[in-house]
Amino acid sequence: MQDFILREIDRLGEMLAHIARKLGLMDGGTVDYTVADVKEEFSLEGFPVALDEILSHENPVWFLAEEMKLSDSALESFVEILFHSDADESVKQGMLDAALAYFAGKGYFSFRLYGLKGK
Repeated sequence: MQDFILREIDRLGEMLAHIARKLGLMDGGTVDYTVADVKEEFSLEGFPVALDEILSHENPVWFLAEEMKLSDSALESFVEILFHSDADESVKQGMLDAALAYFAGKGYFSFRLYGLKGK
């Protein structure tokens, strides 16, 4: 129960930060990554990324969540970092849309990812 409460508090914090950015109360600047940076970041965390292999799957989000057993938070981070990389726009939008659909199917609303929709 304590884990659930902490996750919900974290999600409320994300929502408030997103609202503050939209209202201009908080700097919303994000770092731009290269695909090499994405691979390096995840390798440092013990998750070596064969990004081309992941993206070659029919549904890369499902592969990451179900086969690689990424947590919802890690999946959100992965998609967000990829979204801010120099990857092809169609790849970024496809991953974002697939992740949002995956989370919607679970009944989970990701403020982080929905915040990327308008960018």
